[in-house]
Amino acid sequence: MERYYQKEIETASREEITAIQDAKIVKQVQHVWDNVPFYRQKMEEAGVSPADIKGIADLHKLPFISKDDLKEQYPYGLLGKPLKDCVRIQSTSGTTGRRVVAFYTQHDIDIWEECCARAITAAGGTDEDVCQVSYGYGLFTGGPGLNGGSHKVGCLTVPTSSGNTDRQIMFIMDLQATILCCTPSYAAYLGERMKELGYGPDDIPLKAGIFGAEAWSEEMRHSIEETLGIKAYDIYGLTEISGPGVSFECSEQKGMHVNEDHFVPEIIDPKTGEVLPDGEQGELVFTCLDKEAFPLIRYRTRDICVLNHQKCSCGRTHVRMRKPMGRTDDMLIIRGVNVFPSQIETVLLNNGYAANYQIIVDRINNTDTLDVQVEMTPEMFTDNIGEIADRQKVLVDGLRSMLGLKAKVTLVAPKTIARSEGKAVRVIDKRKI
Repeated sequence: MERYYQKEIETASREEITAIQDAKIVKQVQHVWDNVPFYRQKMEEAGVSPADIKGIADLHKLPFISKDDLKEQYPYGLLGKPLKDCVRIQSTSGTTGRRVVAFYTQHDIDIWEECCARAITAAGGTDEDVCQVSYGYGLFTGGPGLNGGSHKVGCLTVPTSSGNTDRQIMFIMDLQATILCCTPSYAAYLGERMKELGYGPDDIPLKAGIFGAEAWSEEMRHSIEETLGIKAYDIYGLTEISGPGVSFECSEQKGMHVNEDHFVPEIIDPKTGEVLPDGEQGELVFTCLDKEAFPLIRYRTRDICVLNHQKCSCGRTHVRMRKPMGRTDDMLIIRGVNVFPSQIETVLLNNGYAANYQIIVDRINNTDTLDVQVEMTPEMFTDNIGEIADRQKVLVDGLRSMLGLKAKVTLVAPKTIARSEGKAVRVIDKRKI
């Protein structure tokens, strides 16, 4: 039997959903016009005012906002509420190392946690479950979001955060955890380690997993399900929008239901900005209908996606989005962390490596690896192994500081990385995702 956290809204008719969106978008546009000078300027430049927005059908009249806008307005330029009304920030890295900081009022957090509660409930979670949250905590949204959602559902929440794998397994087994929340690659690693320790699927108490923050294939889903003896559910979110819970899979697993009473998705042509019809592939754009502190309207996610408005057999009526099929920019997601080649380049340039480099991403034993191969300039070239090791360590430390994760750095002799006659091939992604 299908479970719902808020059945009335999750199974609302299209007319009811549209009425909710119409009322909220009018209020939200007035909110940003009155409280965010940046938005007011953007709207004035586009020749639109709050009076022009009568409902969700007028959404296309509003200008887009991009990651570059967030970068330029850091830290307070998009703040929609006084700081005294804000109770938390979450953050993700930007394209040049400058952080993207998202602000939350208590109202914003309550909505976010309700969305995560819907996801946990859709995965079969109840107040009788033990939910182990093995996403990272702190500035990363994964841990805090699912932690709050688990509380809303009434699960016994085990906030293990990421890492310390044997302790994770100890808690799963000793506390008889039934729901696991983490990145899919970490779930796969946990499964492998449990197998090494002699645990088979029938020994493991888990029944469901909620996995997001990075791309993963159907083959990986099936492998995780077989190893852990669970049903694995996808979840989608962006720090800029709120975090995980923007959309989630139900028991049918035929796309992720978008929480349309809070977030409105559009699919646009990434080149022209034209809104595309239902079922066509394009760039995913989101509008936050009731986020107070960091109210993004028509935010371009750069994710390539398809929407499906057909009614789902689970009973939920909210539009479904297909798993993103790629991105319109060059961002990589490595172990749940957003990584831009420009960030890596910044570290290399700051340390005098202005020659040639290549970024190699792979997935070994279900864990993402990041290998940066860097040519030394003729001036700095040396065959002194100790000196090379010291230089590599400096770059490893610099990349860890910039990206928040560890990379392998290999210094190579000048002119040993192949050149391209066209655009330089900076990134080689060997992952089959």
